Amino acid sequence: MLTSFLKGLFCCFTSKSTNTVAPVETSEPENDFEFVEVKPGRVLRVRHIIPDRPVVEEPTGLGGSVSSKQKITVHRNRHLFIENLGDRASADLKNCRNGETEPKSTVEVELTDCGKSLPPVSIPEARLDSITAGNSGASETRAMGGDAPAAGHTDQSQQTAKRRWKPKRTVVIDCERKILACKRTHVDVALFFIHGVGGSLDIWGSQLDFFSRLGYEVIAPDLVGHGASTAPQIVAAYTFYALAEDMRIIFKRYARKRNILIGHSYGVSFCTFLAHEYPDQIHKMVMINGGGPTALEPSLCSIFNLPTCVLHCLSPLLAWCFLKAGFARQGAREKQLLKENNAFNVSSFVLRAMMSGQYWPEGDEVYHAELTMPILLIHGMHDKFVSIEEDQHMAETLCMAFLKVLEDGSHMVMMETPEAVNTLMHEFFLWEPITLPLPKKESKTHPETAITRTNDPKAISEPTKVRPATAKPT
Repeated sequence: MLTSFLKGLFCCFTSKSTNTVAPVETSEPENDFEFVEVKPGRVLRVRHIIPDRPVVEEPTGLGGSVSSKQKITVHRNRHLFIENLGDRASADLKNCRNGETEPKSTVEVELTDCGKSLPPVSIPEARLDSITAGNSGASETRAMGGDAPAAGHTDQSQQTAKRRWKPKRTVVIDCERKILACKRTHVDVALFFIHGVGGSLDIWGSQLDFFSRLGYEVIAPDLVGHGASTAPQIVAAYTFYALAEDMRIIFKRYARKRNILIGHSYGVSFCTFLAHEYPDQIHKMVMINGGGPTALEPSLCSIFNLPTCVLHCLSPLLAWCFLKAGFARQGAREKQLLKENNAFNVSSFVLRAMMSGQYWPEGDEVYHAELTMPILLIHGMHDKFVSIEEDQHMAETLCMAFLKVLEDGSHMVMMETPEAVNTLMHEFFLWEPITLPLPKKESKTHPETAITRTNDPKAISEPTKVRPATAKPT
């Protein structure tokens, strides 16, 4: 710590940076790594494993179809309503008109500010005439036989309700996806692993080894400035859009027909971006401690806004805080995992630039609600960076999500409990919805009008005269 402090003072007095990032040393075989130049002078390290499959087959299962019919409305009072239309979607609702069709269920979500998230309020069988009062989140439903307001306040209350319920944005989702099991013998399946701030592809070591041994093709890149990727000394190189464009190039280079994205922390945002850009190529997605579905905006009051030299002096303290908040236990095993897997091994300049570049206003609740692929959410119970309420908020906002909570894990749950995480993900990859056969339509022929079968040839030759049940007597 004293050495780091002295280096930081030297940086402040001489105005020289001591934060040049060099490729980290790794014990992995070099034949699994590739260096991809996404832009001139911008090179990313990628671990790409193509396993030797003893058996190769094409997906032959029928799978299952999942239909999604929802109407998402954002009101000017910062409330979002997700109406599950089910099979009752009509042409009027698809065209964003005010139809009389009652939705099967409505989910009310209060749009939260950046860095905050509240669990949405589920309103089963809610009607469209409910009015949310103020910013308190309480709701008031007008009944047909309720008390009428005073005559002097009728016009004012109606104008207030009309202004409050005026939609700011309306999105209607009506799609049907066919979900198939992603087996290890399928050559059209690829797994993409994207890490978060301060980490590297080494944090996925257990997952890459596990799934590559099963027979899956795996791809894991180092974000720019992380791991063994190049580290430009300009802040603009670490904005969300610059990093997302890097991930887009990596995805287009290695993508198969059916791709599964696995993201951790900040990496979940890049997975969401890719899933929104390429919905037909993303078959499933896994979010590990990704947080709520809120738009990204850098915090103005943050320790990461301090000068780079100060952050460099505080780097041992930041590493200790990450160990306390990112792991459920702080023993020798966790310290070794933190060091060997480069879970928090990044320069102060890159760390500061990454935190200040997290600006993504498009990634709000509506953006996440438009995702229609199956999504598995994994949350570590002891995570101090992401709360369980944030992941619950995400699960209820997404169209089709499954939330799993691991009690023995924290923010780095895939390193703490790799067996449990691998098992959950593998079962999710193999999952496919069950399509029930359509019920057979029963014959509506009335017994009075049916022709009786008989062995009498006369009865066959002469048609049977049966009086209809509704005929009038003569």
